[in-house]
Amino acid sequence: MAKASGLGQTTLSVDDASGTARAIKNDITNWQMSTPRGVQDITGVDKSANERLLLLADGSVTLNGVFNAAANQSHDVFKTVPSTSVARTVTQTVNGVTLAMEMLPTDYQLTRSDSGELTFSVPLSLADGSVPTWA
Repeated sequence: MAKASGLGQTTLSVDDASGTARAIKNDITNWQMSTPRGVQDITGVDKSANERLLLLADGSVTLNGVFNAAANQSHDVFKTVPSTSVARTVTQTVNGVTLAMEMLPTDYQLTRSDSGELTFSVPLSLADGSVPTWA
């Protein structure tokens, strides 16, 4: 795989509350994804540098976009976040490699700026204990 930009090479889908994947990449203006690992410091007093063990894997995604109330678009996908406790499959393909994670959306934030933009932000956290793995 060659080096590439994030332009035109991304697909993104998120399940709605009924479990149907919806391609909402046209509504997403930017996103952030993280797949951190916990660490435990096991440094003994006889060491001059840190020793660590890797612990649990985690995953988080934040999607930011433009409000779109059309059928099967971003508002349809996220409008049930405050009223349901449903995990959503988030699938991102970047430059031909895919990461799919079962995620819990924790908020659906709408913002109307002073200049008139209506945007949203949705933070999602890993839900099911499966280690995030790129395919």
